[in-house]
Amino acid sequence: MTDRKGELAGNLAQVEQRIAAACAAAGRKREEVTLIVVTKTYPASDVRALSELGVRHVAENRDQDAAPKAAACSDLPLAWHFVGQLQTNKVRSVVGYADVVQSVDRSKLVTALSKEAVRVGREVGCLLQVALDAGESARGERGGVAPGGIAELADLVAGAPGLRLDGLMTVAPLTGEYAGRQQAAFERLVDLSTDLRRTHPAANMVSAGMSADLEQAVAAGATHVRIGTAVLGVRPRLG
Repeated sequence: MTDRKGELAGNLAQVEQRIAAACAAAGRKREEVTLIVVTKTYPASDVRALSELGVRHVAENRDQDAAPKAAACSDLPLAWHFVGQLQTNKVRSVVGYADVVQSVDRSKLVTALSKEAVRVGREVGCLLQVALDAGESARGERGGVAPGGIAELADLVAGAPGLRLDGLMTVAPLTGEYAGRQQAAFERLVDLSTDLRRTHPAANMVSAGMSADLEQAVAAGATHVRIGTAVLGVRPRLG
């Protein structure tokens, strides 16, 4: 085992312990929470090592990093999640490799994703990114649809050819009523998920929590946590 792979294995083991402990504390089964490793700025060799260590879900937030990495790792049994703000001019590239887009937040993006998914004959899972720092009808600082816009956007995704409505995602807000209150923010997202599943029962993914707040996300009921630094460490940006 290389030094880097050994480092990743140790970090993964620590994150696994944290998730397992959080699940136990919340009275949840460990298998209720899926780990997604966010590999932004890290090379394809790290992704390959993670796959060899049993990771099955990886995420990227910039297409220029993700596209070549996904191509280099196309032989691996991985599900690729796109988690960054997505401009429509990047949709063609992203649909080429992403199994799930977690940052769907506006109708124009839904239309573009649907058109490209149909063109290439793929089904792309979609999570609506919810902005908990927005008012009922505004947008958040880091993208996202306000809670009041979820139902309309969900119906649009559910009816769009080539797309599958999988659930909701949020990033703990830095401003507004939930600033510094990660668990309360995640609990709000879970409540919104419960509302969504009344009309879209299969949309049961709740993606929340990162390296610093995964315990709060698990306690709130998240089904997926997005972990970068705790697995990969802090390294200089590539390029």
